[in-house]
Amino acid sequence: MIAQLIRARAEWMHERLLPGWEGWHDRADTLAGQAGEKEMPVWVMTHDERVIGVTSLYEQTSGLLWPEEAERFQPSFFLATTVTDPAYRQYRPGCLIAWWALDHAAREGRTWVRRGTGPYPRLVAYYRDVQGWDVVRTVLNRGVTAYALQRRAEPQPHLPQLGLQLKDAAACSTSSTSNSSASRRV
Repeated sequence: MIAQLIRARAEWMHERLLPGWEGWHDRADTLAGQAGEKEMPVWVMTHDERVIGVTSLYEQTSGLLWPEEAERFQPSFFLATTVTDPAYRQYRPGCLIAWWALDHAAREGRTWVRRGTGPYPRLVAYYRDVQGWDVVRTVLNRGVTAYALQRRAEPQPHLPQLGLQLKDAAACSTSSTSNSSASRRV
């Protein structure tokens, strides 16, 4: 399911001539394989038991993007590898996942949610202007510009009740029930 979702997003990107689609397509099986591993912090967004989004929420912040140790070890989550089903784009599932991460981090006592992205200025502008992320810095890594972004963790009481749910992917793979204690309706 997750590999198909990633490939559908890659195809959607390819059709729109967006960069990076090849990487998503080529790594779909590897990324999907992480979902069942307990040590991987993979969460899935579902609607009527269909996976419509996937993300990873790491306990540690990227050392490349947050090189100062004091800053890197502030209480935060690092949001990464978010992929959503293009058939649900009218619901903005990527934005819902980001808002969920902010809410989840606040409930867990974290100060920040951080994320990084590669050399995609349009995506950075979307994160900044639409989703409200602050660009903390840019880093040149092997000739590629990477962007470090963050938002303060805070409750998100405005999360729409669309019947979508975020679940710990490891819990999903070991349990057939959708009422896992690791799930959170958004």
